[in-house]
Amino acid sequence: MGKVSIEAVKALREKTGAPLGDVRSALEEARGDEAKAAELLKQKGFEHALKRQGRTASLGRVEAYSHHDGRLGAIVEVNCETDFVARLPEFQQFCRDVAMQIASQNPVEPTDLLEQPFIKDQGQTITQYLTSLIAKTGEHIVVRRFRRFALGEELRG
Repeated sequence: MGKVSIEAVKALREKTGAPLGDVRSALEEARGDEAKAAELLKQKGFEHALKRQGRTASLGRVEAYSHHDGRLGAIVEVNCETDFVARLPEFQQFCRDVAMQIASQNPVEPTDLLEQPFIKDQGQTITQYLTSLIAKTGEHIVVRRFRRFALGEELRG
């Protein structure tokens, strides 16, 4: 299949957030099979994430989460390369989700956090969620630091 329809490209673009050219190429390579093309894009996103790891990410967002009863909360710093990405709704949602994940799962350090299944979607880890965001934004993004607070809990060193 040489050409794919613009409707197919638009549909997959909306689902993945990947650049149009990448979506078209993936659909062509997958001979129009959307599921296979989505998998190709996911792999390409991971490759993009690996290439971006050495880049400086010093901008971003500090996000706080407080549980509805006020007894549990978390604060997280997530860094990216530009202010533009820091203002994107997808980036801001990622920050909120990670703060909630920290409050809920009580990870000790960022590497523990990244290995955890995402509480809103057990089918993916925080690393996979992060990788998909990196693929969409084209920037290096890193969870730099965080702290969780719970009433009555012992302090960690």
